[in-house]
Amino acid sequence: MVDGTAGGGQLLRTALSLAAVTGDPFEMTGVRAERPEPGLKPQHLAAVETLADLTDAEVDGAEVGSTEVTFDPGPIRGGAFEASMGTAGSLTLLFDAALPAAVRLDEPLTLHATGGTDVKWSPPVESLRSVKLPLLGRYGLDAGVDLHRTGYYPAGGGAATLRLEPSDGRPLELVDRGDLDRVEVVSKASEELEGAEVADRQAARAEERLVDAGLPVEVRSPEYVPTKSTGSTLVLRGVYDGSLVGVDELGERGRPSETVADRAVDRFLSLHASGAPVDEHVADQLLVFLALWGGQVSIPRVTAHVESNLDVLAAFGCEVELDDSGEQLLLAVSPHRTVE
Repeated sequence: MVDGTAGGGQLLRTALSLAAVTGDPFEMTGVRAERPEPGLKPQHLAAVETLADLTDAEVDGAEVGSTEVTFDPGPIRGGAFEASMGTAGSLTLLFDAALPAAVRLDEPLTLHATGGTDVKWSPPVESLRSVKLPLLGRYGLDAGVDLHRTGYYPAGGGAATLRLEPSDGRPLELVDRGDLDRVEVVSKASEELEGAEVADRQAARAEERLVDAGLPVEVRSPEYVPTKSTGSTLVLRGVYDGSLVGVDELGERGRPSETVADRAVDRFLSLHASGAPVDEHVADQLLVFLALWGGQVSIPRVTAHVESNLDVLAAFGCEVELDDSGEQLLLAVSPHRTVE
């Protein structure tokens, strides 16, 4: 039994991922009970349905508004799958739920999905492609994402394909990030914003601020892409000897490009000064892989998301330890018994 009352959709995605890989069924009650609109929303239902397809699971409660879900999976199978998030539901969060399937695959898997690629409250697709996947790739995950079309809120209309290969992982060791090699600046915007040079201005301001801070910078050529809804994205990726970290910002109507860049740079400089090998959001997203492969990671702080997700790991039999004796919190996890 998993209590979903104190968390959002991430609790459900974590439980789905762990159930799919371990074969352990679960029942979640109080799904998103403390949210203004409790229960499954379309994007959460898409995750349930997709993981059910991947595992031929028996599912109860798979409907919009449901606050109780029972999920009993079979073996994960490879092949080609499709999913639709509806309008601008986040593709990256759906892909996050499916990623761990790689550790149980006997053949490759592809998941083609439509919806939002760069939307609020979720990492943009570039962060997934250039930060999280390469970071997990250092520990054995063989995965990639092909972006076909960018989708901003509210129309969405984005499309991307997740590619998974059978993967054997090893324990994560993310305690010391090492020296900074460079900060990569990736800026894009909708085609209709090219006249205002939005992507160029975001990149130029970020480069100026980072250089002034004494950091080595590498700017990727700004890009203008076709989209159904207008928007822009800025991603800053820090490449360290022992880790990758990233921050991102989305442009909004009424927010100047320079303000978007300033917000991203301020967050990156704060993260750089902290010495943390991962940011608090990636720390949360790594918990499933810590549960599967074990290891330890230093995190800036225990967010509400991290705390509630740790409860899900414990419900699946993982041993979790938090050491706060140093400057950074050290999170250590013993892997689930069936995937050691």
